[in-house]
Amino acid sequence: MHSTHEVFNQPTPLVDYNLFDTNRPLRDALTFNAPALQTTQLHELGATLGSAAMQTHARLANIHAPQLHTHDRFGRRIDEVEFHPSYHALMQTAVGAGLHGTPWTGTSASPHVLRAAGFMLFTELEPSVLCPISMTYAVTPALRGNAGVHADWGPKLASLWYDPALKPLRDKPGVTMGMGMTEKQGGSDVRANTTQAVREGSDAWGERYAITGHKWFFSAPMCDAFLILAQAPAGLSCFFLPRVLPDGTRNAIHIQRLKDKLGNKANASSEVEFHGASAWLVGEEGRGIPQILEMGTMTRLDCSLGTSGLMRQALGIALNHTAQRNAFGKPLIEQPLMKNVLADLALESEAATALAIRLARAFDQQGDEHERLMARLLTPVAKFWICKRGSHFAQEAMECLGGNGYVEEGGEGVMARIYREMPLNSIWEGAGNIMALDLLRGLRKGDAVAALAHELAPARGQQAALDRLADALPARIEAMASEAEARRLAQGVALAVQAALLVQTAPAAVADAFCASRLGGDWGQAFGTLGAGTDFDSIIQRAQPR
Repeated sequence: MHSTHEVFNQPTPLVDYNLFDTNRPLRDALTFNAPALQTTQLHELGATLGSAAMQTHARLANIHAPQLHTHDRFGRRIDEVEFHPSYHALMQTAVGAGLHGTPWTGTSASPHVLRAAGFMLFTELEPSVLCPISMTYAVTPALRGNAGVHADWGPKLASLWYDPALKPLRDKPGVTMGMGMTEKQGGSDVRANTTQAVREGSDAWGERYAITGHKWFFSAPMCDAFLILAQAPAGLSCFFLPRVLPDGTRNAIHIQRLKDKLGNKANASSEVEFHGASAWLVGEEGRGIPQILEMGTMTRLDCSLGTSGLMRQALGIALNHTAQRNAFGKPLIEQPLMKNVLADLALESEAATALAIRLARAFDQQGDEHERLMARLLTPVAKFWICKRGSHFAQEAMECLGGNGYVEEGGEGVMARIYREMPLNSIWEGAGNIMALDLLRGLRKGDAVAALAHELAPARGQQAALDRLADALPARIEAMASEAEARRLAQGVALAVQAALLVQTAPAAVADAFCASRLGGDWGQAFGTLGAGTDFDSIIQRAQPR
């Protein structure tokens, strides 16, 4: 042998494929939840997002991290974050696809479901840039608490134009928005916030205040405006805070530094201080938490969608690799143990997709009492369970690639990026304990027992394990007296709803294996421990990305 560098038995990257057309679980979830939905837009978006060009943008936006410039070369304060051009290319694609504020003004029969599917597809390409996209989507319900601001900003929040420059609203064809709640001393306990708001007067945007204080996590600081929390005379209140004031001057928002995060590298997360910054009251003084949590509810939906998209991407890469990589005389995907792992991951991915799209449907049907209650219950449940499963999922998918999965370089180096990204959705907008407690609060908002019974009814009588869980849930809900068991209840509700959805939307091989493993106990403590009677081939074939 004279050659030392002949490359063989290495897979070709998963590139130039249609993310939507090859995603059978997503397409079936859309058919079930929004049967009248036109999917032409998703087909086009799927082709774009699976292209080599867009994958290159995603890689470059993460390699070339945002850079903070607090002052210009003359010493003037500018507080600007510089991004690589690929970041802006990704943002333009996401905004152009209507993944931000368009559902609030869209004409689709199911605008939130349509946008949810697009958001999931985009996550497979690059999740970091979706932070400002998600917040722009979520801001509209809360912003209605200030009629003047909503009238001026609402249309541009739904615009398909992306303009990254810091300019007055009148000079911009489209805008983005973020939010700032947490402070260093409080974290999730926002009632401990110390930032102060002092009333200055009123104008066309209502009551104007001077804001002095800080925010410990202030994501996407180059957005055009933010909703923040600050202490007013009547208590913690919600305020609209623009980066550029109507007269064209920069608001007194000083970016102290950018966070050096585990993942989410393309997105700038910052610490800021407000030095008498101008802001306008949204809603009532003292009612800031309920006001801004309208925004938080929508971003929690996006956490579930985002993790579901990352799961699908990790699964696709694992399937692509194992189908081409030979070991011990045959492709990895034909090895019995690898089949078990891949099928188990496929079940988890499809169940996450089914639950996330079902939740999006609830936001499309808020005129229906059952859907309102399901949105209230399933938002914390989906965010808790789907996001909790994400990191474990990513680790197992990475292991399918062996050492190739652990490196950052090359096409399959995306797996390392996925792994670093996974914990974020579980932490952001309320970590696991916050979600479990929020479920307990939701249970007091209506007849949760009846709502869940109605939700599970169409799937009853087909899976004994599901029937047993459904029968036990009412007593578990009514007996829930200890917060210490709230996570267990959230898990139970999530698994019951996921199983019911799969019974109605997925092939028997998928529903049977999911119920037997997750509900029936025929499962171990790790992925790849499905029972020997599982129809591995059918499950894997359904999940294939090509």
